[in-house]
Amino acid sequence: MNRFLRNPTVMFFILLMAFQAMRSGQYGNPMQWLMSIIVLLPGILIGLSFHEYAHAKVATLCGDPTPKMQGRVTINPAAHLDPIGLLALIFIRFGWGKPVMINPANFRKPRRDELLVALSGVVMNLIIAAVFMGILRLLYEYQFGFMISDLGRILNEILIQIVIINIVLMIFNLLPIPPLDGFNILTQIFNLRNTKFYYQVYDKGFLILIILILFNITGRVLTPMVYYVFNFLYGIFF
Repeated sequence: MNRFLRNPTVMFFILLMAFQAMRSGQYGNPMQWLMSIIVLLPGILIGLSFHEYAHAKVATLCGDPTPKMQGRVTINPAAHLDPIGLLALIFIRFGWGKPVMINPANFRKPRRDELLVALSGVVMNLIIAAVFMGILRLLYEYQFGFMISDLGRILNEILIQIVIINIVLMIFNLLPIPPLDGFNILTQIFNLRNTKFYYQVYDKGFLILIILILFNITGRVLTPMVYYVFNFLYGIFF
């Protein structure tokens, strides 16, 4: 952890996120902000854990033992949390987990299997979002009295945030920016792995993310998409 905090790039990014949060007024009421974090935490842990578990499980099924050897074929959040990605989710509502290391040489069909691994995380987030929207529907159907109580309203907010955070993780990870899943998906579809373009963009991926987040481009572009998917799922279950 000390080595992590001494990394200048990491510290700079944390300061950027804190600045973004203060600029948006998130620190205006510390108690309200703390309560919002408590409400968000279940969604963050579930979303990140299942997203990275899906990557690890699919890679293992495709013949690569690397994730299993690294202890990543689990839904235990401790195995998957990335400090920067966690802070990003808390402060600016867009983030990521610790990437699952894979060795494509172990895959039976490397290009196909890398594509499946890249897709698995975002598909899992969509499934989780749909499952918890379904749970919300069942609770209102069979426990309506409880759901309109004070405790029920808190549970309602937690479940809604689980749905939203999983949609956020899905859409954010589909951005075609390394090392996000969207870039890996494009790489396999268009066979970019050994091209000059791939290495030029990959080396600048983290810097591109910082710029997009700092100027709230991710928020302005992705937020409408998040609520479109949310409303779509809501329409299915309600």
